Amino acid sequence: MSKKTFFKSARCTSALLAMSPLALAAALSLPAQAMQGSGGQAQATPQSGEHTDRMIVRYRHQTSNDVVDLATLGSADRAARRAGATVRHLRRTGSGSHVLQFDQRLSVARARQLAAEIKAADPLVEYAEPDRIMKPQFLPNDPQFSAQWHYHEPVAGINLPAAWDKSTGSGVTVAVIDTGYRPHADLAANIVAGYDFISLKSVSNDGNGRDTSALDMGDAVKAGECGAGSPAQGSSWHGTHVAGTIAAVTGNGVGVAGVAFGAKVQPVRVLGKCGGYTSDIADAVIWASGGVVPGAPVNATPARVINMSLGGAGACDTTWQNAINGARSRNTVVVVSAGNSGANASGYAPASCTGVITVGSVGRSGARAFYSNYGALVDVSAPGGDQSFSSADGVFSTLNSGSTRPGTDSYAYYQGTSMAAPHVAGVVALMLARNPALTPDDVEVRLKASARPLPVTCTVGCGAGIVDASAAVDAALDPPPPPSAGPAPAPSPAPAPAAPAPQRAEVEPNDSLANAQVLTGATTVNGSLAVKTDTDHYRVSIAPGKSLVVRLAPSATSDYDLWAYNSAGVRVSSSTNGTGQIETITLSNSSTTASSIAYLRVVYFAGGLGATNGKYSLTVQ
Repeated sequence: MSKKTFFKSARCTSALLAMSPLALAAALSLPAQAMQGSGGQAQATPQSGEHTDRMIVRYRHQTSNDVVDLATLGSADRAARRAGATVRHLRRTGSGSHVLQFDQRLSVARARQLAAEIKAADPLVEYAEPDRIMKPQFLPNDPQFSAQWHYHEPVAGINLPAAWDKSTGSGVTVAVIDTGYRPHADLAANIVAGYDFISLKSVSNDGNGRDTSALDMGDAVKAGECGAGSPAQGSSWHGTHVAGTIAAVTGNGVGVAGVAFGAKVQPVRVLGKCGGYTSDIADAVIWASGGVVPGAPVNATPARVINMSLGGAGACDTTWQNAINGARSRNTVVVVSAGNSGANASGYAPASCTGVITVGSVGRSGARAFYSNYGALVDVSAPGGDQSFSSADGVFSTLNSGSTRPGTDSYAYYQGTSMAAPHVAGVVALMLARNPALTPDDVEVRLKASARPLPVTCTVGCGAGIVDASAAVDAALDPPPPPSAGPAPAPSPAPAPAAPAPQRAEVEPNDSLANAQVLTGATTVNGSLAVKTDTDHYRVSIAPGKSLVVRLAPSATSDYDLWAYNSAGVRVSSSTNGTGQIETITLSNSSTTASSIAYLRVVYFAGGLGATNGKYSLTVQ
């Protein structure tokens, strides 16, 4: 019998279970005792619009003028023309500033950039700022919303209320691949039909194998049931907690709110007693994204987003990667938790798989949670809670009161990267509801570009920052703003080559690690990216005790990134500079006896494409 990997969403930081040879635990959520948050209905507050066609400018010596001509406007006119717009004076305000009118609507982010250019270019300008549009801001009447600090607190929350006036996730289905669900009164209305992919009766705990019922019948285990020395544990109702964060019914005067309460949750059951098999989970990924699985019915409501708050030790397996690749080919965004082992996410799956959005966890202070995995493969962070100080510092969501078998509806604070990932999956649903045309790569780029820095420095790798729901929804329609006018930043200096590298042409196909083009010695490859989804792979060998310097030079109008993988296919380094800038990576082999294999990948971010505009050179020295 081939060795199988078993996955578990474990329920405490220390509970890395001693599993049987067929099982491997992964601590991906950390529940606390169920606690009720304080009640109270939040009040509506002004909300800034995401677009505007006006600018407010105050001039130091001309505040009494009712009319300002273009000569006086100066920097405002020039900045507008660089943005492809024209500007005219609209009126003077009571405070002496002037309202300027553009001939088109601009994103607030772009308008802020123009305002900064105007002030920097003209010493007569006292200040300039977008004339923002204010709206009534929706805040739910759910009595436990105030306990959900992770939605609204400015330090570590995801700025969710500001997003709800722009999107609620309507029309998007999010698959929760987990323990199944309980028909909680604060969740059931947002559930669509799922499936139970657990194939082994002893794991499923419902008396049968695969079937059409995704109900969670409990995952409680006795001491030693999951391997010698494994502890007894009650049922987690983990999938119900995750689903509540994504899409609990909101505005119903009951319980809690969901991130994307206009979306639907598709529960797909893969975890039972002691966890779940990789083969079952991979089938669930395929089915949830609209693929065909033998013996399972056609999925009538394929998911645009998949959330997997689960995992295990070890790099991404081929089975994992193939399932994820298939989901992405069907335009499904895959969000996964980074893991709770306080280690580099590169050693865990599916966190280390290519093409997923890997989510780390922050606590209420905004610092990386003590348990959260980290590293270069973490894409973004989100609130997962840190109950070191208080149980109320966890994530509050829907649950069930049963200790082993199902009981009554309840709510609880849990903590873990399992709790961080559904925040991101919900935000992705908000983005896709706003712009269904986004691809998985589009979503990742905009999600990362709109994240805000952690308030507490993370030196080990916490991704692009804490997800900002409102900014992410804005970014769903607007790409990251272009660089401001002015001198272009100097390219990063590249190491001088020891000798001219021989030239060679790119050889297709090279769109995966499996068919990577092999490079030997000092080499310069002249390649190109044809379309946005094109990606080129190269394989290199590093001699014992030696290093390779890899240099990617795109065209002046292109922004291509350079990624590096080890021999196991785990990404170990990346270089992501701006348009026209050179990307450089150094790879070293510390062994004194054996050569090591590495893979290089050229990835499109923005700019030119095709045989002419998509050219690049890749130099290995």
